[in-house]
Amino acid sequence: MKIAFCQLAKFMKLMSRLVLKIFSKRINNYFKLEWEIIAPVKNAAKMSIDDIKKNEGEVILSKLLKEDFLIALDERGTQLTSEGLSQQIQHCANISAKRIVFLIGGAFGIHEAVLKRSNLQWSLSKLVFPHQLVRLILASKFTELVPF
Repeated sequence: MKIAFCQLAKFMKLMSRLVLKIFSKRINNYFKLEWEIIAPVKNAAKMSIDDIKKNEGEVILSKLLKEDFLIALDERGTQLTSEGLSQQIQHCANISAKRIVFLIGGAFGIHEAVLKRSNLQWSLSKLVFPHQLVRLILASKFTELVPF
């Protein structure tokens, strides 16, 4: 089973890349791990928020495979304990999911079409965090879940 972390962002800062490389090396012993940065919409300054989200949604949906188990990170989603996240990953293994995709949305959130496509909407917190921090939280959470 593969785990993919996808996010809409311009780039990944050097410090984040270094820390994520360490976490990724540990996680890769148990799961095939992918990090994918999806470039933001071009000419966004001339677009409405709804149009930006719609365009981002189209790009995201075009990158998903039919059999992907999509977990969209959204502050309105279900909050899970560490045990609950572990159970969710075990559920994906039980249904023979080939790839679990954790999606970190853009600055304005995730388009409704993508949320409808998601298998689970997960909230890390009622707070909204910057992308850099969310990546680190996800990576550290996964290293906590796998045995070392």
